[in-house]
Amino acid sequence: MNKKDTSEPTFTIEHSEVRVNNVRLHIAASGPRDGIPVFLLHGFPDAWFGWEYQIKFLARNGFRVIAPDQRGYNLSEKPTGIKHYELEQLTSDIVSLADHYKYDTINLAGHDWGAAVCWNVATRYPKRVKNLAVLNVPHPTVMTNYLKRHPSQMLKSWYIFVFQIPKIAEILARLGNWRLLISAFPKYLPSSTKNRYREAWSQFGAITGMINWYRAAFRLAGRRTSSTNKVASPTLIIWGKNDRYLSYAMAELSLEYCQHGKLVTLETASHWVLLDEPDEVSKLLLNHFQ
Repeated sequence: MNKKDTSEPTFTIEHSEVRVNNVRLHIAASGPRDGIPVFLLHGFPDAWFGWEYQIKFLARNGFRVIAPDQRGYNLSEKPTGIKHYELEQLTSDIVSLADHYKYDTINLAGHDWGAAVCWNVATRYPKRVKNLAVLNVPHPTVMTNYLKRHPSQMLKSWYIFVFQIPKIAEILARLGNWRLLISAFPKYLPSSTKNRYREAWSQFGAITGMINWYRAAFRLAGRRTSSTNKVASPTLIIWGKNDRYLSYAMAELSLEYCQHGKLVTLETASHWVLLDEPDEVSKLLLNHFQ
């Protein structure tokens, strides 16, 4: 009699391209096709594989995980022109992606710029988001107000101003085999992973597409481009307290914009909380999305 296999199921990561909202997106997906959908959105200067640990973990636990390279990044299309990177376009990409897969509702998680998109999807399209998780980026209203009142946060965000300089920003990013962008990541990142990022940034048009997210946001500064509404979906804010880019106070203030919010602080983690504490972040997402 054969012994029953009690091991966890394993799923490969499948790669495909879909066209939504007039842009071609590269998609990494894993997990059972009938599983509850989870969308994972990366930030700057990341790519889909920044979430690789969480993709595999959630897939093993029965979720259908969709992790796009967002527009302008890695293997996705890189439209020319700053207007194509405005927040409403980025938000529409994700809602259209859910439509493509025929998902009425999704579990949604994002880090850095991906979290900014998540906040906007959840406030603009509340009926589409079952549960929300954001990593180390505050509610947009908190971010706007905090920048106005705290010059120290402006200093932490110095790179945003450098990114506004056409061509110069791209040149600086490429110097020293992408030294500036590599320095944004934790020092423990293995050489193989660093090379994986260098390859992503070296895709034709990628560095301009990536930086155009900042240029579009800067041009629209002062105009209400994101919703000030409270998030109706149950919201988990995961925050690495040793974030050198964003002040921790904004994490606590963001709870005021969540009807059902919870803040989990990881004391020793940095801005790259999903890399610093991959297992803990995965378990937090699992518990929140179940």
